[in-house]
Amino acid sequence: MNKRVWNTEQKLSILREAEANGITATIRKYGVYKTSFYQWKQKFAIGGVDALKSQHYQINPELKRLQKENERLKTLLAEKELALSIKDALLKKSQSKREIGS
Repeated sequence: MNKRVWNTEQKLSILREAEANGITATIRKYGVYKTSFYQWKQKFAIGGVDALKSQHYQINPELKRLQKENERLKTLLAEKELALSIKDALLKKSQSKREIGS
């Protein structure tokens, strides 16, 4: 099944029609999933018409850059933690050999 993208005006129109004619009849008429409808309704209640704008087009380039940098830093941290745990294991191993040899 193809994913349909609804623009802001369509979402608002469907919300208003559902209020007038009932939710079940309206979502069946347009083929909207219940979860999508209730998400639109919640977004509209909280943020108005601007909140109904498609998330596809609202991605902030600065946010995207920061997410990418965050992933890079997480990877770097994981590598450093792995190296440190290996060093700790080798240190413990060498200390136990010295204690046994003494």
